[in-house]
Amino acid sequence: CLSLFFQCDNAKGLKAFYDAIKFGPNHLMVFGGVCATVTSIIAESLKGWNLVQLSFAATTPELADKKKYPYFFRTVPSDNAVNPAILKLLKHYHWKRVGTLTQDVQRFSEVRNDLTGVLYGKDIEISDTESFSNDPCTSVKKLKGNDVRIILGQFDEEMAVKVFCCAYEEEMYGSKYQWIIPGWYENLWWESWINSSQCLSKNLLAAMEGYIGVDFEPLSSKTNKTISGRTPQQYEKEYNARRGDGQASKFHGYAYDGIWVIARTLQRAMNYLNSTNKHQKIEDFNYTNQKLGKIFLNAMNETRFFGVTGEVVFKNGERMGTIKFTQFQEQKEVKVGEYNAVDDTLVIINNSIRFQGLEPPKDKTIIQEELRKISLPLYSILSALTILGMIMASAFLFFNIKNRNQKLIKMSSPYMNNLIILGGMLSYASIFLFGLDGSFVSEKTFETLCTVRTWILTVGYTTAFGAMFAKTWRVHAIFKNVKMKKKIIKDQKLLGIVGGMLLIDLCILICWQVVDPLRRTVEKYNMEPDPAGRDISIRPILEHCENTHMTIWLGIVYAYKGLLMLFGCFLAWETRNVSIPALNDSKYIGMSVYNVGIMCIIGAAVSFLTRDQPNVQFCIVALVIIFCSTITLCLVFVPKLITLRTNPDAATQNRRFQFTQNQKKEDSKTSTSVTSVNQASTSRLEGLQSENHRLRMKITELDKDLEEVTMQLQDTPEKTTYIKQNHYQDLNDILSIRNFTDGKDGEKAILKNHLDQNPPAQWGSSDPSRTSKDPIEDINSPEHIQRRLSLQLPILHHAYLPSIGGVDASCASPCVSPSASPRHRHVPPSFRVMVSGL
Repeated sequence: CLSLFFQCDNAKGLKAFYDAIKFGPNHLMVFGGVCATVTSIIAESLKGWNLVQLSFAATTPELADKKKYPYFFRTVPSDNAVNPAILKLLKHYHWKRVGTLTQDVQRFSEVRNDLTGVLYGKDIEISDTESFSNDPCTSVKKLKGNDVRIILGQFDEEMAVKVFCCAYEEEMYGSKYQWIIPGWYENLWWESWINSSQCLSKNLLAAMEGYIGVDFEPLSSKTNKTISGRTPQQYEKEYNARRGDGQASKFHGYAYDGIWVIARTLQRAMNYLNSTNKHQKIEDFNYTNQKLGKIFLNAMNETRFFGVTGEVVFKNGERMGTIKFTQFQEQKEVKVGEYNAVDDTLVIINNSIRFQGLEPPKDKTIIQEELRKISLPLYSILSALTILGMIMASAFLFFNIKNRNQKLIKMSSPYMNNLIILGGMLSYASIFLFGLDGSFVSEKTFETLCTVRTWILTVGYTTAFGAMFAKTWRVHAIFKNVKMKKKIIKDQKLLGIVGGMLLIDLCILICWQVVDPLRRTVEKYNMEPDPAGRDISIRPILEHCENTHMTIWLGIVYAYKGLLMLFGCFLAWETRNVSIPALNDSKYIGMSVYNVGIMCIIGAAVSFLTRDQPNVQFCIVALVIIFCSTITLCLVFVPKLITLRTNPDAATQNRRFQFTQNQKKEDSKTSTSVTSVNQASTSRLEGLQSENHRLRMKITELDKDLEEVTMQLQDTPEKTTYIKQNHYQDLNDILSIRNFTDGKDGEKAILKNHLDQNPPAQWGSSDPSRTSKDPIEDINSPEHIQRRLSLQLPILHHAYLPSIGGVDASCASPCVSPSASPRHRHVPPSFRVMVSGL
């Protein structure tokens, strides 16, 4: 048998082989070959000499190619033999997603390529394949970016130090990662290369902690006797004793088993020759004897026995050996398991593998989708507030219906108040629907709720706000239109306005539902660490009600509601100073419009900004709805309730006096309609007030003159001439004042006729025919003058005082004109002097 031992020099090895063939005896087999390069050159040329080669140390995967190396065998498993063991380990821990990191060397590249073939079709994904020449940090970073947790490495000791330094920098170590690398490194291999790295020793050891090394088993761990009659443990003891202080080789067991393989092969070949051809012996072999060469080849391929390295058996020239698993634990490698290629079994020694976490690392970031749902306590609290609001609304509805015939309630249009309550209750009801998400209902039910809650909130908003808007519009239409003297707006017209707004809403909602209905969509957010510290990541998901053209539909709804809201706010501002009994809650209506408008704008903006926080969004939306509905209902009904219980008459009388103190009384209808008096422009009112003041001053002066005349008449009859000359013009002034007013022409005619019958010229004349009569019968006597004045002065008072507001038109009058009110009754005149100072 030709033994080849040389120093990995291709030239020397090839020359030694040819010299042995040419100058030496005939060799039956070739035993040896450690260096892969020399071994491969010799193995490729063996077919020409019909020689079988058996190696105990060449592990290069290249030699497994039987087309190129048909006469090559080896007792040591190849580097590719670890791949089935790795596959078994991956399956044992249910790792289905891995990544590879390979040094750009042919030996490692071949192992990686074979591993790809082994894993193919085994339900294990190689998610990323990275390679490097000198700096592995870029490749390590890519592996982390692709969320590779199980890394299968193929590199030498020098590159291993760099790899783990990069892993430390990228934090690819610990409980979330598992490194599987070659296990054939020398003992304390990192100490030789730590100086060439840029990381500290403690950092390197921290990154290395827990890595798993995979390599062939030097000696079997079984206690069975081998073909030599010794157990593997006895062999190892004897070997160490004979070795002495020399350095041990991990291939010595395979070399020992290799000798036994050659011996068993020759024995099998001899037995075969003896049984088939008694005249031919193995000594007859030469390099041109292909027949004996084939016999040796087949005999070695069929050799099988239990050696010190385990079960020795070949499959296509490859040793089916035992693969061991070691783990780096506390700065030393500990054997944790082994894989038997013959039986295809994996044995983990007493669960000796220690992972950094409580469980083996996950092969990828386990993404657990977690629905961001509304908190049950929050939903319960807001639901309780909503129920209280609905109870309050029901109480207001009962109050409004029960007192609908009360004058105070009639004035505020109870039908419109009922609509406000109905809209508020619908808005309250929508809160329950907004709080129902995937944690309470199914996906199909949630999609239905998307439509239902939109309809309820829209109709409720329009009903409540539409009623307030209609009442505000009525106040504005009555008191801000100065061209109309009288305007009657019935409740039926207001109901029509609200119905029109609801009809527009229904048209928009129906088109929305038919053309582009709302659907349940799920929005996924960035992953978050598990709060409980588990090796999983939480991906929050959130349910939304959306459709294809959501922006367009919302724009239409917001534009429509916004225009109504702006117009309602404008009307509320315009009518802020209106306070009349027929519309006694107009100011509260305006306050409600402002309240709804501002809160809706704030609520819509905040709700949009917090769409990724369902608890915050639901809380804000619910509170806005509760606040708007509650404040609106309280503003409309609480003042009525208080007034009705304290002084129901004062609510109408006081406010009537406030508004009508300088107005002419007219009958008004308050059952189902509202009647209002014409409000003149400010400039005209100021002019009339100025003229009224001037006339009052004039009347005061005339009253003083009348009082003076009366006193003089009572004092002496000799002053009649003075009265005639000085005060006749004053009476004419009184008549001229009456011409300014729009009063009673009949009264003026009576006074004129009276004066015509008693011309001033007669006051100073002395009729000769009457000088002989009694002075009392004289028309110019003081008694006659006093009687005439007592008759004329009341007439004058009743003529001009009603026109300027001094006396109510319904007062008794001594003379009734055709234009007088039918309510005026004829009362006998009082023959007293009436003095009035306004």
